[in-house]
Amino acid sequence: MGRDHLSNDEFFTQLVNLFEHNRKKGHGSVYLTQKRLSFESSTPPTPTKVADDPLWDTHPTEPLPILIRANNNGSDKRKGTERKDVEKITVSTVVKPDDLDAFFVRYAEACRAGMSALKKRDRKKGKKDKKKKKVAA
Repeated sequence: MGRDHLSNDEFFTQLVNLFEHNRKKGHGSVYLTQKRLSFESSTPPTPTKVADDPLWDTHPTEPLPILIRANNNGSDKRKGTERKDVEKITVSTVVKPDDLDAFFVRYAEACRAGMSALKKRDRKKGKKDKKKKKVAA
């Protein structure tokens, strides 16, 4: 599963394009995920065993990089169906531990800009329906 990851600058450019792509269509979701990157070498660094810690192997000696992904999820994995009308776009980048603070500042700005065109959900209709059901029952 050797995927090529974008540089951080390219990732932000593609993320903005992904938000724009969904905004032009008038609907759609952008899924943002992050996880600790697996060890890249054939021999992972061995953490030191700590007494009375059942999760001793989850504490690496050095901080690990973070893998950040964004996609528009062209398929619904929960239902096992693929959406034919949506072209799936996936972008990813690897962030070094030293660059995390600066990355997340830009990440928050990009997400906030991408969400600026969202409409506030109208909840009044749902409340009226509940009141009607209670009165009828």
